[in-house]
Amino acid sequence: MVLLHGTFGLTNWGVIEQALSAGGYSVYPFDYGNGGTEEIGRSAGALARFIQDVLARTGAKRVSVVGHSQGGLMARYYVKSLGGNAHVDDLIALSPPNHGTMNLFAQAGWFECEACAEQQAGSPFLANLNKGQEAPGPVDYTVIQTRYDVVVVPYTSAFLGGPPDRVTNITLQERCPSDFADHVNIPSDPVALQWIENALGHADLQVRRPQHR
Repeated sequence: MVLLHGTFGLTNWGVIEQALSAGGYSVYPFDYGNGGTEEIGRSAGALARFIQDVLARTGAKRVSVVGHSQGGLMARYYVKSLGGNAHVDDLIALSPPNHGTMNLFAQAGWFECEACAEQQAGSPFLANLNKGQEAPGPVDYTVIQTRYDVVVVPYTSAFLGGPPDRVTNITLQERCPSDFADHVNIPSDPVALQWIENALGHADLQVRRPQHR
C-alpha cells in the first residue's frame, strides 16, 4: 500500500496509516517532488522507481495506491503514461483535481510551484492526461470526494469517467449528509476511511456515480 500526499506535503496520514496497518496492510508513504511542488510528470517518474523498489522488497506483483489531492492525480499519470497499469491494482483518490481547479491557489505566479499551474483547470497537462480514456485498465479506480471541497473547485471536477465496473465516484454526503469533511481533513475522516477499506476489499459500493461535469 503506497500513500501519496498532496501539494505542499500537508496531508496527515495518521488515521489512514494506522487503520490500514492494523488491517494487515504494509503501508509505504512516499514523499515526492519537493513537497509536491515540482512538475507532476517528474514526480510520477520518482513514484515509478519507488513502486519498483517496494515490489522488489516485498515480492508482490502489484500495489494499491491511496493518493490525496495531487497524489491521486499524479498516480493517474503514472498509471496512464509510465506503465503503472502493470503494477497498480487499486487507485483510490481523495479529493483529486482530475479535471483541474478554478481555485486561485493554482495560479502559478503565487508560488514557486510547477505542479500548481498543472492542476489549474484548462492546463495543457490536464488536457493531455484526460485525452482518450481517463481510467485505463486493468486498474480499479475509486474517487472519494466531499461537497465541502474549496480547493478543488468545483468539487465535481474530481470525478472520473470510465466503465462502472472499474470506476466508482463517491460523494461523502450522499451517504452521510452530516459529514462536513473538507479538502484538507478528508484523509482523517472516518467515513472516507470506510470507503477506502471497502474499495480495497472490492466490496459492492452501491453508490450513484455522479457525472464529473
